[in-house]
Amino acid sequence: MKNNIIHDEWKIIEEGFNPENNRISESIFSIGNGKMGQRANFEEQYSDDSLQGTYIAGIYYPDKTRVGWWKNGYPEYVAKIINSANWIGIDIQIAGETLDLAKTKIEKFRRVLDMKTGVLSRNFVATMPGGQKVEVKSTRFVSIDDSEIGAIRYSVKALNFSGEITVTPYLDGDVKNEDANYDEKFWTEISKEIKAEEGYLTLETLKTRFQVTTGMWFSVLKNTNKVDGKPENAIREKYIGASQKIQVEKGDELTVEKLTATVSSLNHPKKQLVLQAKKAVKRAATAGFDKLFANHKNCWLKKWETSDIKIEGDIAAQQGIRYNIFQLNQTYTGEDERLNIGPKGFTGEKYGGVTYWDTEAYCLPFFMSTAPLEVAKNLLLYRHKHLSKAIENAKKLGFNCQAALYPMVTINGEECHNEWEITFEEIHRNGAIAYAIYNYINNTGDKEYLAPHGFEVLLAISRFWSQRVNWSAEKQKYVMLGVTGPNEYENNINNNFHTSYMAVWTLKYTLEVIDFLKKEFPFLFEELIKKWKFNEISETTVWKEIIENMYFPFDDENQVFLQQDGFKDKKLIPAAELPVKERPINQKWSWDRILRSCYIKQADTLQSIFWFEDDFSDDQIKRHFDFYEPLTVHESSLSPCVHSILAAKIGYEKKSYEMYLRTARLDLDNYNNDTDDGLHITSMGGTWMAFVMGFGGVRVKNNRLVFNPFLPKKWKAYSFRINFRDAHLEVKMERNGFTVVNHSNQKTSIQVWNKQADIEGNKHVKFKNSK
Repeated sequence: MKNNIIHDEWKIIEEGFNPENNRISESIFSIGNGKMGQRANFEEQYSDDSLQGTYIAGIYYPDKTRVGWWKNGYPEYVAKIINSANWIGIDIQIAGETLDLAKTKIEKFRRVLDMKTGVLSRNFVATMPGGQKVEVKSTRFVSIDDSEIGAIRYSVKALNFSGEITVTPYLDGDVKNEDANYDEKFWTEISKEIKAEEGYLTLETLKTRFQVTTGMWFSVLKNTNKVDGKPENAIREKYIGASQKIQVEKGDELTVEKLTATVSSLNHPKKQLVLQAKKAVKRAATAGFDKLFANHKNCWLKKWETSDIKIEGDIAAQQGIRYNIFQLNQTYTGEDERLNIGPKGFTGEKYGGVTYWDTEAYCLPFFMSTAPLEVAKNLLLYRHKHLSKAIENAKKLGFNCQAALYPMVTINGEECHNEWEITFEEIHRNGAIAYAIYNYINNTGDKEYLAPHGFEVLLAISRFWSQRVNWSAEKQKYVMLGVTGPNEYENNINNNFHTSYMAVWTLKYTLEVIDFLKKEFPFLFEELIKKWKFNEISETTVWKEIIENMYFPFDDENQVFLQQDGFKDKKLIPAAELPVKERPINQKWSWDRILRSCYIKQADTLQSIFWFEDDFSDDQIKRHFDFYEPLTVHESSLSPCVHSILAAKIGYEKKSYEMYLRTARLDLDNYNNDTDDGLHITSMGGTWMAFVMGFGGVRVKNNRLVFNPFLPKKWKAYSFRINFRDAHLEVKMERNGFTVVNHSNQKTSIQVWNKQADIEGNKHVKFKNSK
């Protein structure tokens, strides 16, 4: 499906229907509003290959782990944001035959996702087996203004016949997950009711006992006039529907407006769910489709005011960055600290819709810089809320003294990842959570978050690191054994540079935070010492010994830190020499072959260098990039963004642009041949970083926003918005200079190409291009 999407600045456009690409398109055209989301399944029937997906944030099922062996500490279940009731369904029958795009001749198929307004539309002409030709138009959205509401406008026009058309709007809760470990369905029915054009279906999850009520109201118009007659209602297990049969003449058009509500026990008492659904449906019906859409559209326009990025001269790059921003904004709104960001968001079943380290490493910067402060803060509070579970998780693995190991995968704080080499060994995730606290405070200046939330998390993580290392009598150094770094093509290795570096950095930063609290919050710090039984002298003495004596494997020949012990025992063959037919290796090679190869899935050693670039000289960064990037196959969606930023840092502008385009269009062009099971939402945060931190050169240093921008040769200009400590700035890079406009009343200080300036509220300043 490479380059199957038509390039457009604000729209994602698909011309023509190819069943082989259907699942890919279902992912690409997904819509959501932070509380729920949906793959771009058809309203009418489709009996060919499809992954139906409607997902509700926070509603999950603990699917019992399926493994052939068991080890202490192994998670008992895999948490999954499960497929929920299908609310978009509208069956169409023409002269008794069901409209099914797998069984009709399709002409003029066009699907469009308008990113500016958050609406999905589709139109096509289909010829039924009986020869009847119809034109279908559909428009739908999930409201970002009223997050419980979904709306559809669906029309069928008789092009060459007169006869009977039956329309059946319905709700169907008899759904399943393709990735169910034991092929079970996760929902049981609690209640259902339907009367005329209004109905409600309440379901409950097995085990977790979440309840969700889905409601609908609809009307049918014929050539803009409401159709008379009472619908014929249908009820069966987990299903309600209402059918209307309408006689049409050639040229007549029927329009169904279907307004739905989805409410859950996550936000309402179970006994009130049906009542709350009825209130939501009434809100929607009273407003009507057009008013609902107008409110929804206005909310999207406000989001774009603070998060849009504009590129002049490169439509493919422009479409890519807006698509990434659009998906981030419709996946997470930050209104609920119980929610987080799944790697696939609401677009597919892979990874279960649960939280990885991706949030802290790749998504937090976007929300810190484009949304209100509370949005990013809620991502940190999510982890603080789960601290007790992280301590329990570490205890299961043999750690004590309230040490914390945050889960690799979670929905409620418990570990629920089902691969041992990740569950037990990919512990660098602890460092990512610690770094997120630093990153948030460095960007926002909100140091009060440390007292007590940030400190409590840092203390527990530091206790973990101090117990996780071993003293090597042979090396006379502390070592980190049996780990998996970000490069998951290496398992159970010793002394992974990134993991060890994160451990040392976390200990250093926690010591700094302790000094800060003792100075600024002395009484609170005394309370925290008692609460956490913190023996400052004895514990920090151990930390300092580890900091001074951690072992990092180093290659004297190439003057680079090695990714882990024994990395050079492998034959180092550049990835560029791999035959095309063998790429991607994760789909073409055996796991044994991958583990014995030199190939790197994503930034590993370079991940540390990206986060802590000030610890390394430009020459050191260049040496490490030149050594590791040629060995990297970039088969993680999280890989290109980090390499793009580092390439920009060392002046590799061509490579920076190449990696940016790869991350920006990863899903639109199905680059890794895996878009069919959902989009790569968290890597989209990395795309934003690649643009702003790479091309814009944005950093925060010494409480000042710093820019070191450059303009790719293919572009005429670019601009982006960024929030920084109550100041809202718009920056524009052109061939002849760099302009910063302050759209707020807050005065702020910036640095551009080593030149410092203060910008008063509602003023601007321009810098001549030094390159």
